[in-house]
Amino acid sequence: MLSSVPLFVEYEAVATRQDHLDAAQASRGDVTNVLDVLARFIEPVEIHYLWRPRLRDPADDMVLEVAVNGRADAIATFNRADFEGVRDQFGIEIFAPGDILRRA
Repeated sequence: MLSSVPLFVEYEAVATRQDHLDAAQASRGDVTNVLDVLARFIEPVEIHYLWRPRLRDPADDMVLEVAVNGRADAIATFNRADFEGVRDQFGIEIFAPGDILRRA
């Protein structure tokens, strides 16, 4: 699993939104603990080249930049439609999270 510091900070901001906490029936502390554990397993990626703008949703460009700079084989996302063309242009497969779990 790859991430940059800005992308991980974005994950934290999204995961600790009150509506997400309510939906998960989790506290901010619960989510922070999960993120702390996750951070131990993430391979940090330094961004040497920006690939903006490339995607339909500009917020997804940060994910693409980590994947390209980190030489990822795949991106797992619920938002596959916004990554259209990534496989052809960069050779990075796009999967739904469930697809990744079924492959394991």
